[in-house]
Parts: sequence; C-alpha cells; structure tokens
Amino acid sequence: MQDIAQGRRKFVLGALGVGAAAALSRVAPVWATPQGRNFKDQVLTSDVIHLDIANARMPIGHKSGNAIAINGQMPGPLIRLREGQRANLHVSNQLNEDTSIHWHGILLPENMDGVPGVSFAGIKPGETFKYAFDVEQYGTYWYHSHSGLQEQRGHLGPLIIEPKDGDIGADREHTIVLSDWTFEDPHDVLRKLKVAEGYYNYQKRTIFDTLDDVSEQGLAKTWKQREMWGDMRMSPRDIADVTGSTYTYLMNGRTPDDNWQALFSPGEKVRLRIINGSAMTFFDFRIPGLEMTVVAADGQPVKPVKIDEFRIGVAEVYDVIVEPKSAKPFTFFAESFDRSGFARGTLTPQLGMSAPIPARREMTERGMAAMGMGSMKMNDNSSGMNMGSDTQGSLQNMDKMSGSGHQSKTSAHSHANAESGALPVENITIEHDDDHHGAGAAMIAQNPQSRLDEPGIGLEDAPRRVLVYADLEGAHPWPDEREPSRQIELHLTGNMERYMWSFDGVKYNEVDGPVNFKFGERLRLVMVNDTMMDHPIHLHGMWMELENGNYPRPRKHTINLKPSEKVSLLITADAPGNWAFHCHLLYHMEAGMFRVVNVS
Repeated sequence: MQDIAQGRRKFVLGALGVGAAAALSRVAPVWATPQGRNFKDQVLTSDVIHLDIANARMPIGHKSGNAIAINGQMPGPLIRLREGQRANLHVSNQLNEDTSIHWHGILLPENMDGVPGVSFAGIKPGETFKYAFDVEQYGTYWYHSHSGLQEQRGHLGPLIIEPKDGDIGADREHTIVLSDWTFEDPHDVLRKLKVAEGYYNYQKRTIFDTLDDVSEQGLAKTWKQREMWGDMRMSPRDIADVTGSTYTYLMNGRTPDDNWQALFSPGEKVRLRIINGSAMTFFDFRIPGLEMTVVAADGQPVKPVKIDEFRIGVAEVYDVIVEPKSAKPFTFFAESFDRSGFARGTLTPQLGMSAPIPARREMTERGMAAMGMGSMKMNDNSSGMNMGSDTQGSLQNMDKMSGSGHQSKTSAHSHANAESGALPVENITIEHDDDHHGAGAAMIAQNPQSRLDEPGIGLEDAPRRVLVYADLEGAHPWPDEREPSRQIELHLTGNMERYMWSFDGVKYNEVDGPVNFKFGERLRLVMVNDTMMDHPIHLHGMWMELENGNYPRPRKHTINLKPSEKVSLLITADAPGNWAFHCHLLYHMEAGMFRVVNVS
C-alpha cells in the first residue's frame, strides 16, 4: 500500500523543451507552466516568503494594462504552504497608496486577516507588514487585496496548502485562476454604474424581441411583463453588472487567444484547483468530452460528485479530478454567466495543440420561470419604485408558473438525509422590518424559497450534469455538533436604480454597530436575498456549514445566494475579534454591502 501511495504522489513530467518553456514564460505567471505541480520555480518555499506589491505594465492580449503586480506577476505567485507549519509572509508596499492582503478562507488571528479598518491599519507606501500565523488546514485557497478597488487591477494570487502527508490524491495538478480584466480605471467603472446601473449591458431587449413575445404569448401577457420590468426600473437581461463590453476574461492571466495550456499524460489522474478570483463575474466551467469529479469545495474535502459542468461564483473554489484516457487535447471553457464572453485554456498531451471552443450559449433573461422565484414585492418606501396592485398580481401569477423549489433535472444528484438533524430552511419563517428595510431595499422577497437544488439562471435546461449546492456533502463530520442556541436573520438588499447595496437596507457607512456573535456559541445564520441579482457572501475567520439536508454538512467560506433565495448556515463562533462579512462582488461591497461581525 505504501508503494501505491508513493506512486500517487509521483508527478509524471510532460515533454517540455527549453525553448518552449522560455516562450511560455512570456505569456503566463511563472507557476502556470504546462507541466503543473512540479515546476521548480512554481512556488515560494522559503521559511520567510517575501511579496512585493507594485504598479506594472502587463501584457493583456494584444494590449498592455496598468496592473498591480505581486513579485512582477499578475496573478501573483502561487504560495504553497503545508498543514501544521508556521507561515511567515512579509508584504512590502511599493505603491503610492495603502494596500493589504487578505488570506481568503484561512483561519488565523484577527490581526493577520488583512482588512484595513477592521482588523489592521493597512500597509502604508514604503512599509512592510509581517504576516505570521499557524497553518491549521489544507486545501485550495487564494489571496487578494482588501484595499479599495485594487483587486480589479490584478492584486490577487493562488494559495495552496498541502496536507501533512503531501498527498494530493492525483498524479499531477494544475491551478487555474479565473479573473476579469478591464482597461478602464475601476473607479470609472463604479462611477458609471452609479450613473446608470445598466451601463455595461449591451444585450438589452429590442423591439424585435418584444414582437417575438407578442407572437408567442399574446399582447396582454407581453404588456404585463414589460410593465412589471418597467416598474422595477430593471431589464430582464440585467444578469451581470459589468460585462464583456469592458471585461476581458482571463485564465491564469491570459486571454482566450493566448490559449493557456496544461500538460497531461493519458491515464493520469489530474487534479484541477479552480479559483474564481474575478471582481464581478460568475463563470460556468466545463471541459467538453471529460467528466469531472468534484472532491473539494472552498478548500474543504467533500464526498466525490461526478459532473459535467459547474457554476463558480466570485471567490468560490472547486477542486476536481479528471482522468483523460486518450492523447488528445481538451478545452477548459469558463463562460461568463451572462454569456458576454469566456476564458479558455487547453488540457493537452503536448504543447501547441488545441481543441474546439464550444459555441457560446444565448443569453438568458431573468423571467420568473428562469429565476424560479417566490413572489417579489416592490418596496413602497423606495422612492420612485412603487408597483401597482395589477402588476403585483401579474408578478405573483407568473411566480405560480415558475416551478419554485423544483428538483433540478440537471443536478448531479440530490440526497437529503432526514437523520442529519438539519432544520429545513423551508420551515424558517422570514421576517421583514416594519418599513421593509427602507429606501435601501427597492424590493423584498415576500415568499423566499430554498433554491439549493437549482443550478442557476441559464443552466436550467443544460443537457448535462450540473453541480448544485444540494449535491455537496462533507467528507467527514465536524467537531461541533451542538444544536444552535439562537438564530440571526440578515437580508441582502439593494436599489439597483441608485446602485445601493446593503444588509437589511443599511449601507456599511450608515450602520450603528457590528453583528454580534458570542464567543464559543453555536448559532444559525439565515440569509435572505431580497434583490434580483446573485450575491456571493463571504464570512472571514469562521466556516459556514450549509444546511442542505446532507450530513456531514459541507463547509463554505463563500455562499452564493440566488434572487429570492433563503439559506440556513450553522456557525461556531470560535474566532474572537472583528471579522469582515460582505458580498464578494467588488462594486457591491464598495457600494455598501459590507458588515463587521464581532465575536466576544
């Protein structure tokens, strides 16, 4: 058995000449070489890891952009640590503004978390901050700036923590960082969103679309639908705030034309560590012709799930195993969920090969059937956003036809364990403030549903197995099995017309104080998405156990909530201090969807 284990840890080298390696180094971060795991310059391995943050002109396709590079790379260097070691990371700021690094998903002391104004003061220009913490976990993670909008300029990188025995459960591994890049100044992007929320939506409906609807469903129904969207000051094609009209979608810092490549040998088990390091983009990831087996979510091992495609929200991480048998190339295809663009690479037995790029799917509209929503009501307290009773009735009638809470036909599988002791979120009664969260909430979900068995907008009719949250089951039980002693309810709220985002209708700069957890307590956090956009919500410092009916429950550091969805999470408040809690859509966080959780 020992020989077998050693064989699993032996990484087979692909053929890569010196000339080819030199050529590749000009178009990929050092760690993103085709050979994968064992490239000698791939990782930083010294007792003290030094990271220099500086402005740099970086090639992005056929142009160059003003990036923030870490050790001259964008994305930054792959940092590889080992479970049980002491991490020492010295970060030097060569910018002319404050900066920071947050170690996303890592359990560590409050003052090492890297959030300016919450857990430390930030890193001033010319200064070096020395991060030091004990590594208590293993898996795939990443790091990024938590200062202003720096993350949009490429201030991010991958972080891999090996288990104590070093076994990755495969013959070879590749790390894939997905991101979105704009040549615009990120502050200009935010300003344009505040002026016109749909500024980057170049796929809006036309008169010809309306005529097609009239032909298919009649004038009366079409008129009701158009009236509803008009009252909400929203287009049914508002899928993503920022789109391919300004974004170039990158895989390991490279454009689709660059065709980043990853080598394999037929018969190998290849582990792909896939990180969504984008600022605003959800990706649908697949490898046409190859089955994927999900083995970890957000760095935490899960029981294997065989799939063909998965949606990865901003800041989420999935590890999958693939086993290509034949010596032919396969395309890594990461399509933005609004279908405005894609990132692409190739898994190949030799350099220079490529496989067909799948045709882009048509953009989906946020009709009620596509969203699977419960009834949504406009907030009378939101200026200019009142909805007449006729329109409300039309909306609720459409909801009845939407099939809310249906079992997704495209999910890999769904197994609810009645013996898990989990409280079904459907049984949790949702409460709204008397003022329906004020002007910060343009709408409220009157009857939010659990949507963990749904793959998400645009994937409802996918002709393949799509991962859903209901498929995830932890690989082993967690130490704290206490029942929660209390419940906290938080609402995700927004006013798209004003580009205001918040919790419970209150932006971060207007809140009275933190969300308070009692040190050592076991609590249930219920979140309700009162908006018509998807939100990836990230809690620093602690795990969130998703109550999806499975046992052991999967642990997540980032949870995506679909429109009109409610989720239930169990949290052990074992990390004293102040911790950031926010939407990981960068411009939503900057616009106010951010809170501080205090554990004391």
